Order: sequence, then structure tokens, then C-alpha cells
Amino acid sequence: MTEKHTEQYEVIVVGGGAAGLSAALVLGRARRRTLVVDAGEPRNAPAAHMHGFLSRDGMPPAEFLAIGREEIARYGVELVRDRAVDVTKGEEFTVVLAGGRTVRARRLVIATGLRDELPAVPRVAERFGRDVLHCPYCHGWEVRDQAFGVLATTPLSVHQALMVSQWSKDVTLFLHTVAESELSDDDLRRLAAAGVKVVPGEVVELVVEDDRLTGVRLADGTTHAREVVFTAPRPIPQTDLLERLGAELRETPFGAYPVVDETGLTTVPGLWCAGNAMGFAEQVINAAAGGYRAGATINGELLMTALDATS
Repeated sequence: MTEKHTEQYEVIVVGGGAAGLSAALVLGRARRRTLVVDAGEPRNAPAAHMHGFLSRDGMPPAEFLAIGREEIARYGVELVRDRAVDVTKGEEFTVVLAGGRTVRARRLVIATGLRDELPAVPRVAERFGRDVLHCPYCHGWEVRDQAFGVLATTPLSVHQALMVSQWSKDVTLFLHTVAESELSDDDLRRLAAAGVKVVPGEVVELVVEDDRLTGVRLADGTTHAREVVFTAPRPIPQTDLLERLGAELRETPFGAYPVVDETGLTTVPGLWCAGNAMGFAEQVINAAAGGYRAGATINGELLMTALDATS
């Protein structure tokens, strides 16, 4: 039986979004032999444009990533379209890819992001990123002053309704599966102060006419005219590889995420995390910054380790 060849790198980055590419850019410029494993499933793929990234405001996410891939290639970073399906750690990290390759490195960055699980309401998924939105900082300006609906998924949706009222004074909170009794007195007081209308009852579908959202229909048959619906998807952290390596996780209201220090280092020596893999609220600009920080820290650590070994 022929032994499979294992390819050697200094650093492997799993995830080719803003965080992973940013880490790879720093490492490539530091002359580290780096591999990026990219499954090609960015969280913001449904969005036509990204916002809030200084000098890149309004850029299509796919274009942003394409430029990033071109930039890392200039510095010799290798990128492979594949998925990491297994990882183990001895003296080094060994990563098995779905395509059959086995790769090894002294340091590993997990930047696999997370997956959004949308409410199971007809037309929510197909309109997501267009007139069904989740983040007012990402999309609020573009839909300002329109008639907003907020589709509740948990009592925390009250916070979302209050936030979007900054961009429109015509906001309706549809409680959907949330009972009125689950709202606190403070919730009700703030909703009233913000002028947010609260509508109980289950939402059965969004109404779309001429490829445009026009309303929200309830189980009782009533339809409320709305032009935009905000909702909070349930974030599903992509922690499989982290768990295989024994990284400590912390429970949050939005899922379990790795315990990390200020540079993204997990509780496993040599294992870093960046972007939405370490928290649900990391925007593109935060993810890129986190990747940069991880990459720079890894390079410095590798340098000092090598110097200590020879002194």
C-alpha cells in the first residue's frame, strides 16, 4: 500500500473569507509558507453589497473576496478550493481535505465563519439579502424611511426592532411565535417610546408582488403592508474542527464559541480563530482586522520560537 504524501506548510488557514484572507495576506508578506483552504461558502453571499468597510463601502462581497485572493497570490500564498473534514494535533496540525489531500503545519487558523438558519416562513429565504435583512448597519441606509417589519424569532427581537427604528419611523414588530407575556415591562416601554407597533400572531408568509416585498400575512388572514422585513437568523457556529482539537468553548445566547485571547489564540497551543468563527457579530471589517491580528501574532511567535531553539 502506498503511503499518502503529506504536504508541509508553516501555517494553514481554514476559511477564505475576510478573516482568513487577511491572516493569509499578513503571513504571505512575512514570507511564511501558507495555505488557505476555502470551501467557497461566505456568510454574506446573499448580499449584493457590503457596507461599513472604509474605502470599500458598497462593494459586492464576491468582488471583495476576488481581490483578496489576487492579493494573497502575489505573496506566494496557496489557495485551494476544498473543505477541511478532519484535523488532528501532535507536534504539528494535520488537516485532511475532502478532495483527498493531507496537509500539515505548525500553526492553524480557523476562520470558517458561521451559518445563518432563517425562520421557516415562506419567502423569507428567497428574499434574504434583498428586502429581508438582518443587520441595520449593513443595510439600513439603503432602505431608510420605508415601511419596516421585524419578524420576531425570540424575545431578543425586541432589540432588533428598537435598533431599526433609527432608520425608519414606520416599524411593526410581528411577534410570530413569541408570546406577548415574554416581553418585559422595559421592552414594552421602549417599544412605545420608539413608536414601534406590536402585532401578535403567527406569520404564515411574506407577500411578494412583481418581485417586490409588499406585505406580511398572519395566520388569521390579515395582511400588513410592509416594504422591508428584518429578522434575526439563528447563528450556527462552525466549531467542528475546533471541537476535534479540544478547544474550550463558551456558551452565549447565540451559540457556543471558542474561548480566545485578544489575538484570537484559543486554549489549544498553536490554534487561532478569527472572524465569525469566534463570534456571531463580527462584521467584515472586524473579521479582516481579527485575521490581520492573528496573522501578525503567529508570525512573531514562529520567529521567536525559532530563535529560542537556536540560541
